Amino acid sequence: MRKSLFILVSLMVILTLVLTACGQAGGGKFKACQVTDTGGIDDKSFNATAWKGMQEAQAELGVESKYLESQQQTDYDKNITQFIQEDCDIIITVGFLLGDATKKYAEQNPEVPFSIVDFAYDPVIPNVLGQVFNTDEAAFLAGYLAASQTQTGKVGTWGGIAIPTVTIFMDGFLAGVNYYNQQKGTDVEVLGWNGTDGLFINNFESAEDGKKASESLADEGADILLPVAGPAGLGAAAVAKERGLMVIGVDADWYDTAPEYQDFELTSILKNMNVTTKEAIKRVMDGNFEGGVIVGTLDNGGVGLAPLHNFESKVSQEVKDELAALEKEVAAGNIKVADYK
Repeated sequence: MRKSLFILVSLMVILTLVLTACGQAGGGKFKACQVTDTGGIDDKSFNATAWKGMQEAQAELGVESKYLESQQQTDYDKNITQFIQEDCDIIITVGFLLGDATKKYAEQNPEVPFSIVDFAYDPVIPNVLGQVFNTDEAAFLAGYLAASQTQTGKVGTWGGIAIPTVTIFMDGFLAGVNYYNQQKGTDVEVLGWNGTDGLFINNFESAEDGKKASESLADEGADILLPVAGPAGLGAAAVAKERGLMVIGVDADWYDTAPEYQDFELTSILKNMNVTTKEAIKRVMDGNFEGGVIVGTLDNGGVGLAPLHNFESKVSQEVKDELAALEKEVAAGNIKVADYK
């Protein structure tokens, strides 16, 4: 009897150890690591939105998530190296400017899965999944909306740095205004970007620089501003508040991330990086991760236009209906943004 009891207890102990080990080998020990761009984790823009996806993965998938902030571009190598040394199960790098550093360390460490926000490689790197977004589709809707709401006949846009992930917003915005003009026989003018040249402050951090750029456009008559510059874009919101103008946010819904400017925020152009970031993590966990791209579009919800919030009653039902119909046409590919740039 004692011998049987001893064997039973021993088996239970062994079973407990096995189950514990299995639990640790699963979600409990999976580590997802994010390297931010220079705007910081709380940039109220793309770093913060990607981190939201990390937090969602932590809550829903049971992963451990952590981040390292890049204070300057020279921090990229150091931060990626640290996460490689920590044996992260996936390293998420955020932003176009991390393209070279991500490529370098991914090729040196082919066993480590990487995913980079706002970048893709051609040819594909087998252990890097790019997250790219057709933000021009959502910006097209924002341009149409802005053209319908301007009182001066002038709207303005400016960027942080002249890189494709910035100018794609400006291209879509310009195209949307052009489409509105074509449909309505109007002549709304876009200041700050003509499709090839424009206004850039050469950083994503300085709200003061953003304020100066916005004041310049406002002085020229723009009454709606679209800044594409991460935290620096809040300089445009400040000018909108001071002068009674309107501002359009980017990446996240500024109604939530910059509530102090809610009365001046017409809408925001959403880049839902949290969705694609979480999907990249899930693919590694499920064992079906491979290099390539995830593309966020209007059709799959990867990009979109935020609600009108405080402007809901100020925008006519006619314009709302036109926007809804336009969104369907762009999502279906029946209207090509590139045709109106």
